[in-house]
Amino acid sequence: MDGFRIPVGKWAEAVVDMLGHVLGGFFDAVAFVLKAIYDTVDAVLMAPPFWLLILVLAALAFAVSGWRLALGTALGLLVIVGVNQWDHAMDTLALVIVAGLVAIVIAIPAGIWAARNDTVSRIVRPVLDLLQTMPAFVYLIPAIIFFGVGAVPGMIATILFAIAPGVRLTELGIRGVDSEVVEAGYAFGASPARVLRQIQIPLALPSIMAGVNQVIMLSLSMVVIAGMVGAGGLGGEIVRAIGRINVGLGFEAGLSVVMIAMILDRLTSALGRPRSPRRFARITRSADSAPRERTSA
Repeated sequence: MDGFRIPVGKWAEAVVDMLGHVLGGFFDAVAFVLKAIYDTVDAVLMAPPFWLLILVLAALAFAVSGWRLALGTALGLLVIVGVNQWDHAMDTLALVIVAGLVAIVIAIPAGIWAARNDTVSRIVRPVLDLLQTMPAFVYLIPAIIFFGVGAVPGMIATILFAIAPGVRLTELGIRGVDSEVVEAGYAFGASPARVLRQIQIPLALPSIMAGVNQVIMLSLSMVVIAGMVGAGGLGGEIVRAIGRINVGLGFEAGLSVVMIAMILDRLTSALGRPRSPRRFARITRSADSAPRERTSA
């Protein structure tokens, strides 16, 4: 038994080499698009003076949740300015926005599909288990091979690491909608697409937004690892602090990550508060009036 070994590593290398040869052009296109989007978002965040962006984000927080969140957002961002990490924080925020949006755009439709199809759910579940339990550093190896170094492999690794809770919580939310409400929608003549759009998604929105929140939080947790492949931002500063054993720089960059995480967590949590499905109420009201019309006739 000492000489027996399953060549899983060689199989993985063969698969990676095959993907590199067959899909090399596709990976180049993905890298170009992600890099262009990242550069655009980063330029937008870096263009205005810091005080103007703080005012915009504080106003957004006020519109979403009130003056307490607005005040906390402003103070947290001022702390980042105070420790001289504003530019790096904007680089990190751009990476999180792009990677998080891509993960959400993939996760929510996949979760809806899995909720409406048991076969898809059985296929997706072990894939999500693999993505969630695989050490985050492992994602960097194929990401570097396919996309080189820089922000793009960091975003790819972040997307793979953060996508699982978005899919799981979206599926959980859709499946958790009361079956009687869904059946009532079909009984009132609504199409499956309309039931999904006007009944299931509004009722499942708290769970879906919890998934969005987790995607963003996991994306931020990948900041340091993304910094190890040249993504820059606060992750690059933390990696630099580790290399120099610079406690002060590491604490300042880490504190800036915490501030961004708290702001994004509160914003997404506020957006996920339950809301009444008004469109479904209109469907039921119109359906309730139909039997009375037939009876009077």
